[in-house]
Amino acid sequence: MGKEAKLAFMQKASKIVSEVLGKPETCVAIAVLDNQSMIWAGEDTPCCLGTLNSLGAINLENNGQITAQVSELLSEFSIPNDRIYIAFNDIARENMGWSGKTFAG
Repeated sequence: MGKEAKLAFMQKASKIVSEVLGKPETCVAIAVLDNQSMIWAGEDTPCCLGTLNSLGAINLENNGQITAQVSELLSEFSIPNDRIYIAFNDIARENMGWSGKTFAG
């Protein structure tokens, strides 16, 4: 993934997460760790493992929308839908730190 394509992907993914979860984009962080050594079903072909952590907004509808939209973005990099896992984690406010404190206070 070239630098410009990677940046464009991250910007699009950030907007998707913000819009679907109803969170301000200022609270969304996207990281792409490309060029990793990975196999899927014993094959060294394009694949993706993703993790989305959120304080609330993790539910069947939102997870489905994000999976569909991010999978569509990843297809531009020749990653087929059936070689993408996204784990969704609903984090308790006391278990997420930011700005020197947790979101619980």
